[in-house]
Amino acid sequence: MAMSVNTNTGAMAALQALNSTSKGLSTVQNRINSGMNVSSTKDDSAAYTIAEKLRGDLGGLKAVSSSLSRAKSVTDVAVAGAEQISDVVNQMKTLATQASDTGVDDASRTAYNKDFKALRDQITTIVNSSEFNGTNLLKTSGGTVSALQSLGSVSSGGTYTPDTLSVENQAMDLATTGSTTAVGKDSEIDTAVKAKNMVGALDTLSKDIKVTLSDLGSASRKIDAQSTFASKLSDTIESGIGNLVDADLAKESAKLQALQVKQQLGVQALSIANQAPQTITSLFR
Repeated sequence: MAMSVNTNTGAMAALQALNSTSKGLSTVQNRINSGMNVSSTKDDSAAYTIAEKLRGDLGGLKAVSSSLSRAKSVTDVAVAGAEQISDVVNQMKTLATQASDTGVDDASRTAYNKDFKALRDQITTIVNSSEFNGTNLLKTSGGTVSALQSLGSVSSGGTYTPDTLSVENQAMDLATTGSTTAVGKDSEIDTAVKAKNMVGALDTLSKDIKVTLSDLGSASRKIDAQSTFASKLSDTIESGIGNLVDADLAKESAKLQALQVKQQLGVQALSIANQAPQTITSLFR
């Protein structure tokens, strides 16, 4: 191999190796600082693109969870109200049965009627109070509630179709007018005949309430199940993103140590290669 002071091939090779080591060291340091193996599309376009898509899905699932939580609250308030109304109706039925006894004196029937009206008015209070965030599933004019239950789908044309569940309004208001055959806001049991008719009306109302409780309970369980699934799906997607882009810090730490040693050796090799041409001067002594 010819010796030349113009072209130091050894120094060039040492410098290229040192630059490669420095580049690797910079990459490892960035991974340790960010905790990510893929922090930019420049690192790995495929992994970065997939991770970005999953991050979008994760954001959508957060919206789904929030929507389900709101619907759950509305439904649970309605369930609590309906259960309380069921208890009140049972008490009203007991009073009506007692007042239907023709052997009951007027004073006792008046007392029964007074308690009956108090319970009747309590139903209206419960219905009006069973509201959450502006929605009341027990009041006829209270509206319905719907919630996102999954991410839905987007067609090839860009049209988004949400996947929703809804809970219908149960309309548990008392009738607007009093009646001897239905429970209205003016219903009374001040006579044996009214009390007898009211027992039948309350029995029908009680059956209707059972259906309402069943519907609300089923809706609440469905919302709970979807909420649990959305939470588990979010955790799984987040774990998937981590598998794609997170750095193995233990591995990167070991690599950092090796590259630092390699860099020091590279500097020494470059220093030795730069000193090599000086040996030529000994030939001219």
